[in-house]
Amino acid sequence: MKIILEFVATVLIADFVSGLIHWLEDAYGREDWPIIGRLVTRPNILHHHDPRYFTGHTWLHSSWDLMCLAAVVVAGAWVMGLLTWQVWCFAVLGANANQIHKWAHRSASENGPLIHLLQTLRLIQTPRHHAKHHADPKNSHYCVITDFLNPVLDAVGFFGLLERCVWVLFGVRRRVDTSIHSTSRQQAEFRNPEHIRTSNLKLRLDTNDHEFMPGNGAARQGEEPKDFEPLMGR
Repeated sequence: MKIILEFVATVLIADFVSGLIHWLEDAYGREDWPIIGRLVTRPNILHHHDPRYFTGHTWLHSSWDLMCLAAVVVAGAWVMGLLTWQVWCFAVLGANANQIHKWAHRSASENGPLIHLLQTLRLIQTPRHHAKHHADPKNSHYCVITDFLNPVLDAVGFFGLLERCVWVLFGVRRRVDTSIHSTSRQQAEFRNPEHIRTSNLKLRLDTNDHEFMPGNGAARQGEEPKDFEPLMGR
């Protein structure tokens, strides 16, 4: 029983960290940052404009940055003599967080029977759950590994509280998401008159890639996403 509880706790901690990193990218990532802007922020912005775009990428293309962070965690734990199975579990889950995220954007046929079964059993995050992150104003459901942490964090307004703390301590406001519906964006800009605007993103989409259907699958502000399938091009 102790091992099971420790495993569940490790999964939830990895999920929380995935949400924290995701929130930082969405809220404060800038395209003009050196290196990170081009390698991390720009793909993140593109993902909000076209959620299906990254589903054709390889594991390494989507997860190299998380793999590097996981390697740092493992190396640090090893140096300090704290390299336990829990650390390995956390590192493996963390390195694969974006892959689990990618599965939530794919159809059952694309994922195959095993991944579809894991999603059906809610052992990993489901497409329907993750669809709520892509509903305007796209400021909730940041955790990407499970379905269980997001309802708790969003109910207590955790990330909103963090954003207020960042504003009070550093005077930095959340970046306005240019992919959200115009009404939601105007409301966000009204609340955030000194917001940092992102530069115009040129979406260089190959016509052979999955079809980009803006607005499909992601509800507008105040609406519950009906399904994620239209976003998957089905």
